[in-house]
Amino acid sequence: MGMMSEFKEFAVQGNVVDMAVGIIVGAAFGKIVSSFVKDIIMPPIGVMMGGVDFTDLSVTIQEAAGEIPAVAIKYGAFVQTIVDFIIVAMAIFMAVKVMNNMKKEEEAAPEEDPAPSNEEVLLTEIRDLLKK
Repeated sequence: MGMMSEFKEFAVQGNVVDMAVGIIVGAAFGKIVSSFVKDIIMPPIGVMMGGVDFTDLSVTIQEAAGEIPAVAIKYGAFVQTIVDFIIVAMAIFMAVKVMNNMKKEEEAAPEEDPAPSNEEVLLTEIRDLLKK
């Protein structure tokens, strides 16, 4: 089988397509969460802290000199990114929890015992004959 035909077989498998859809939806979800944190969550927190914009919070290590820009540690943007992560992690946790609960419900349904195989039947008969 040629390399192209192997790649084609790999690319059209259901798992690869599902993974691609998951990555695209995940990227879009990440943008939504970032906007939610930046535009909805952080402004009220900033107001409660005295009208502070979190993205502007930083510690300047070296002031700007001429054309050289200032060097600063932007801890406000870092805090905002942590809040983004926490929200995404909680959403993923909840989704996994729901999926696990659904899986447990499927497993909880009792299945009938399968009929014994021919070997088991023969061994049982032999055991019974030996007992006699």
